[in-house]
Formats: sequence, structure tokens, C-alpha cells
Amino acid sequence: MNIEPLFPGVARTTLYANVYLLRTPQGRVLLDTGTVNHAPAFTRLLRSFDPDAVVVSHSHIDHAGNAFLAARLGYPVLAHPLEHVRLLGQDHTLPYPAGRPRTGRLISRLHPRPGAGQLQAVGPGESVRGWEVVHLPGHTDGQIGLRRGGVLLAADAVLGHPRTGAHLPREVYNWNHAVALHTLGRMAALDLQAVLPGHGPALSIAQLRARAGRDVAPGAGE
Repeated sequence: MNIEPLFPGVARTTLYANVYLLRTPQGRVLLDTGTVNHAPAFTRLLRSFDPDAVVVSHSHIDHAGNAFLAARLGYPVLAHPLEHVRLLGQDHTLPYPAGRPRTGRLISRLHPRPGAGQLQAVGPGESVRGWEVVHLPGHTDGQIGLRRGGVLLAADAVLGHPRTGAHLPREVYNWNHAVALHTLGRMAALDLQAVLPGHGPALSIAQLRARAGRDVAPGAGE
């Protein structure tokens, strides 16, 4: 498993989705868990990094696929309350494969889940070991990211591409695309140096603002 340092206290590995390893004087945090087929690698990561908390940005199985493992091994698993019904398997709505909701529900049902008492709620403005929780709805209703200084971990509020830069997930994959565009505008208005997406390489704030300038109506992020 390759772990790539990005900034002081911030490193990344990829378990289909990006998984971020965060260190501050207050402790260690993992953001997201990857897909369940990477369970052995995620277990090794948990044991070697030994986080104080595992934050799940949203309930899609490419980001939350191994949340059950973290819970089973006794790590605190944190997510926005709006995501809990899907993380616990009480709601199996899944936007992919595109246009095939029955298949999405079947895929969701096949995934192991944390137990009902194994999730903790976390919300906007709260701090997780020195990282501020930021609500980034649109891709899902309860998607969250983490911000510290000029670095924003944005989950699937924006995606990175090595050639084309910043872009949004396809509209069919978003819970509410209009809200996703509004969130993009909000992020573009922040004082940031870097945006770390849920998929793909790190983005500069210039790349994020360029995408917002193309996609977001003036004033939409205010």
C-alpha cells in the first residue's frame, strides 16, 4: 500500500477512493475507508496508523465500505447524522449503477455494516482532533469534509483529474445536483491553498475556482 505525503500532517492512500491520514498535535484521524474489497489493506492501515477517530465523509460504499471494520476493531466512527440510515443499512438507496436503482439497492444490501451503537454523530463546526467539520451537501445530503488552515478535504463535493482539473460527479450520481453546484460555489469562496478530493489528485484553489466559474451562476455560492 502506497502512502503519499501531501502536506505536513496530511498523507493519502487510495483504496479505490482516496483515504486521508491526518496528524495534528491533538491526535490522528482517518478520513474515509475505501471499498470492502480492500478490507485487508484497510485493516493493516488501521493497525499501523492507529487513529483516534475514523471520519466517514458520506455513506457511498466506495468511501464507507470498511467502516464496519473500524467499528469492529473498536475505533470511533464518526459521520453526519443524515448519513447514518444508509451507513447502518436501514436505507439502501445507491445512485449507481446509473439508472439501475434495483441493482444499486442489491449491491448496498451485500455490504457489511457497523452496528447501530457503533456510529457517532458529528456536525458542521465541530472539531475532530484539530480539523473542522464542514457540511458539503449535494452528492449526498449529509456529506462532510474536513478543513484545517488552508487545506480542505472535500470528499465527493469535487473530483480531481490529472489533465482536466476539478469537476463534479455526474449529475445522476448526486443526491441534488443544484445543491452540489451551490456547495462548489461555497468552496470556491473560501480562503484555501489546496483542495483534496475524494477521487483523483490534489487541486489548487485556482482549479476549483475555474470549475466554479464555468458551472456556477454568479452569487450561487453565497
